[in-house]
Amino acid sequence: MWQRSSSCTVSLCAGLNIPAFACGSFASAGSTMNGQNCCKDRHNCGPTKNLPVNHNPVAAAVTSHRHQIVGKNRGEESLAKSGRAFSSTAPQINNKTYLWARYNEMKRLVHDLIPPGVCNLLNPSTIYANNEVNLEEVDIYGFDYDYTLALYSSALDEMIYNKAREFLIQHYKYPEGISKYDYIPNFATRGLHYDIQKGLLMKIDAFHYIQLGTYFQLLLEKACNLHIKMNEALPIYYCCTIHMTHAFYYYLFQGPKMKQFMDVFSIPEMTLLAAANDYFISNDIEYDPVHLYKDVSDAIGMVHIKGYMYKWIMQDLEKYILRGDETYAVLHRLASHGKKLFLITNSPFSFVDKGMKYMVGKEWRDFFDVVIVQADKPHFFNDCVKPFRRLDSNGDLQWDRIKSLNKGQIYKQGNLVDFLKLTGWRGSKVFYFGDHLYSDLADLMLRHGWRTGAIVPELEVETKVVNTDQYAQSLTWLQALTGLLERMQMYRDPESKKVLQEWLKEREELRAVTKNLFNPHFGSIFRTCHNPTYFSRRLCRFSDLYMASISCLLNYDLSYTFYPRRTPLQHEAPLWMDQLCTGSGLHVHRLTSLAS
Repeated sequence: MWQRSSSCTVSLCAGLNIPAFACGSFASAGSTMNGQNCCKDRHNCGPTKNLPVNHNPVAAAVTSHRHQIVGKNRGEESLAKSGRAFSSTAPQINNKTYLWARYNEMKRLVHDLIPPGVCNLLNPSTIYANNEVNLEEVDIYGFDYDYTLALYSSALDEMIYNKAREFLIQHYKYPEGISKYDYIPNFATRGLHYDIQKGLLMKIDAFHYIQLGTYFQLLLEKACNLHIKMNEALPIYYCCTIHMTHAFYYYLFQGPKMKQFMDVFSIPEMTLLAAANDYFISNDIEYDPVHLYKDVSDAIGMVHIKGYMYKWIMQDLEKYILRGDETYAVLHRLASHGKKLFLITNSPFSFVDKGMKYMVGKEWRDFFDVVIVQADKPHFFNDCVKPFRRLDSNGDLQWDRIKSLNKGQIYKQGNLVDFLKLTGWRGSKVFYFGDHLYSDLADLMLRHGWRTGAIVPELEVETKVVNTDQYAQSLTWLQALTGLLERMQMYRDPESKKVLQEWLKEREELRAVTKNLFNPHFGSIFRTCHNPTYFSRRLCRFSDLYMASISCLLNYDLSYTFYPRRTPLQHEAPLWMDQLCTGSGLHVHRLTSLAS
């Protein structure tokens, strides 16, 4: 049962309400009168200079920078700002006026640097490189099936959620009230962590810090809509960092206390955990979060074990399987260029066979040199216990000993050691694609030297967000404002502190805006406020390339070499040749010059 004997209280806080930009911030498109900006206190903060029609932002940035670092003007400006002028004719510049002038100047430059339409630069079909990869050196291509060769529609998530909720109520005797909690599309994102003992979902960055505002326990039902209520996590964790041990299977912390949800199938599980937690806490029912986690996990597992998911997909392939023609195009192209292909999946043969016939055709097995089903990954890659079994054309097990892996045959279970012995496929000439960083890719890269490609369907949606003018403008201004805060923090008089506090408030609002463009609860799966997520860190560690789908391979020649982008370290200059070619580095340099 889900109860526990000891009492437990959970303190809750009100939901996070994101305010609009403060009226004093230029980012709020505040009104200007007679060339002056209106501040929060409705006093003029300083003049906004009118720019000529042929104004050049590059020249303006360079000129501004020169005035700051050379010549008599710099010395006079410093003396005037400090109030230590030694000439009776030296102007007295108010610090507040000076800060807002710098703010407005930076705001204009950011606006000039991003003309309309310039943001739509990223192609959702791009392949991104973490390591240098020359496809000409790759002779063998391997694939997972689910969410690699076969992409599924989001309608499948709701089906999984509803059936698991039914198991939870009927099989595990959970309260009927949980049935009122409908599935919430786009609530959870892949890569989140779940504290099993406290019942909290959270987003953790690459340095093991919890991103503030991304820890959830409750779902509140009001007017037939489910709204999120944020649980205050700081009193629970005392600090915002989580200590991890090196173990990348399933539990990434000390013992089974924290679970990272890494595959796309885990989205319904996270939503059901939040719904069940919400029901118990909202109705003041005592329960044990550890029991709840295990029961929900088992209920989700039963949907797969009992074959419900396979049955739904096979009954309506057109509804659930997406872009099957692209899968055919990829396999046909690779095979026609003499590449060897293999398939290793945890799914059963009957399910794979029907799906592949729908996407590729009745003779789909002719594309593959080796087909392995019910492989039991990740154990297939890291133990030598299970031998290969052969299946006949009806999917029935055969009893003969497997001495070779032959084209046209179907094999079950097995292990990677025997696979390597029987095929001789080793090292970087083998490229394997999968969606699960741990179960599919980690061992192959760390222990066997295979090339690995991660399929990240979320890339397609996130790329569309990054390509919007709103995101580009918000992010660029956020970076510029952060630079201003860093450089202007030496002004410590009361009026200046008030200005800096307004900037800090606006910075937090900009962070919320950029986060909510991806997901209002957890933001992007790749980044927290300024750091990569833990998921992003694992993605870089365990994959040479990553892409939205395998169809991205169709955009590249099979002798193409992928080069990872050199990103500057914190102590390095932000201007590199590859950034010069795209122009991205130049923007950073201009803004840095102006903010210094």
